[in-house]
Amino acid sequence: MKKIPIGKPFFDKREISEVRKVLEEGNLTNSSFKGGSKVREVESMMHKFVGTKHAVALNSGTAALHAALLALGIGKGDEVLLPSFTFLATANVVVVTGATPVFVDIKKDDYTMDPDDLEEKITENSKVVIPVHLYGHIADMRRIKNIADKNFLHVVEDACQSLGSTFNGKQTGSFGDMGCFSFYASKVITSGEGGVITTNNKELADRIRMIRNHGILEGYDIKIPGLNLRMTEICAAIAKIQMEKVKKILQIRRKNANALTRMLEGLDITLPKEDNNSNYNWYLYTIAMKNRDMVTKKLNSVGIGATVYYKTPIHKTSLYSIYGASVPNTEWAADHVLSLPVHPSVSVKNVNYIADTIRKTLGSKQ
Repeated sequence: MKKIPIGKPFFDKREISEVRKVLEEGNLTNSSFKGGSKVREVESMMHKFVGTKHAVALNSGTAALHAALLALGIGKGDEVLLPSFTFLATANVVVVTGATPVFVDIKKDDYTMDPDDLEEKITENSKVVIPVHLYGHIADMRRIKNIADKNFLHVVEDACQSLGSTFNGKQTGSFGDMGCFSFYASKVITSGEGGVITTNNKELADRIRMIRNHGILEGYDIKIPGLNLRMTEICAAIAKIQMEKVKKILQIRRKNANALTRMLEGLDITLPKEDNNSNYNWYLYTIAMKNRDMVTKKLNSVGIGATVYYKTPIHKTSLYSIYGASVPNTEWAADHVLSLPVHPSVSVKNVNYIADTIRKTLGSKQ
């Protein structure tokens, strides 16, 4: 039985060739303020693609989120507002700075932060909002930014899953003070591990460049606290070729997502939908249904890598249960969502197989 994984890197000989060049040159990493030549190429490609003035490459999406909070001076006594329905890294970076996470509920239609609940949970200690563009869906940045501005809050977009998603033609990662992207192996583009922060603020960009390199500006003189969060030249070499393919990758994902929508319409399933102003990158094609666990088991049994993100919301984990959270939509989503593979290695035949399996499974139960 041939398996259809939930995610798979879209590689060819070009990535191998670019990595070989780095290995042959011997410049595997670079600890200078500006970074190595491959890192700078990736940064240039990213800031142009996202439409910001600056981009800084790091070694993971988690590092990007962490460095963003450090650059804003977030620490003990500060509150950071974020959804519980996301990968745990979004909350982990908050607590490691010493700040307190405040969990905001999501909207049922797209699983992104609910601006109404956000407004209710702001206190005098609130400092940052982290909206997550989950599954490539786009958080309501217009309302979130207005609420943040009114309350003098910084906005750090968790765009780790949304490279290529746009609202009114504007890329995610360009709405807030900073946007944080991930190049993890399952993401739209990958360098194995890697991340990028985009921003229009030069001061923040320069602080992040110091933070990723132990707080050093030049020589051995430490200006601010920092860590080793650098992207290697090997990872940057992969990311460079991936960025050259990003438009093609997005086109294939869209084609697969549109095909799934056509084939699944009419079933008792909530399908993902773009509005007239939004274009998703289709990082994950996420549906919601009553018989989620039964359908998941059937799909997995025939080799389809359908996966639940996130069956356990962050506020339900042992570490974060102490913070408490009133997030009913989050808990509903955790019980109902299911993500299907639409990555570039998914063929037309695969899409038909996925849809047919779901239709047959639900047909026998409806």
